[in-house]
Amino acid sequence: MTDADAVLRIADLRRACTMLLDAAESQFGPEIQLSQLGVDHYWNMDLGAAFGMVQQPELEIDCGQSSDDVAELASLLQRDGPDGVVSLWHDLSHVSGLLRLLAYLDLPDNRES
Repeated sequence: MTDADAVLRIADLRRACTMLLDAAESQFGPEIQLSQLGVDHYWNMDLGAAFGMVQQPELEIDCGQSSDDVAELASLLQRDGPDGVVSLWHDLSHVSGLLRLLAYLDLPDNRES
C-alpha cells in the first residue's frame, strides 16, 4: 500500500478502539487507580512538531500528565449533548495520552511485576 492508497476509515478506527478497550478492560478491569501505578507524568511532543517533522524535535517535547488526562476526559463527557463543544485537537490529545498509558501498562516489563 502506498501513501496515496492509504485511507483512514473512522468506522474501522472505532471498531479497533472498541476491540482494544475491551481487551484492556479484560486485562486491567473496569477501573484503573492511577495513584497505585507509580506513574503520572509522561513525555509528550507538540502535535504540530510531530507531524511537521521539525528539524529539532527534542525542542518540542513537553510533559503530559495522566491524572490531567482523566480530568479532561471527565470534562469531555460532561459536554456530551447537542450544545457540547468538542475540540478534536485538545480532547483527542488527552484521550491519546490515556490510550498510551494503557499501552505502557501492557509492556512486557510491566506485566511481569
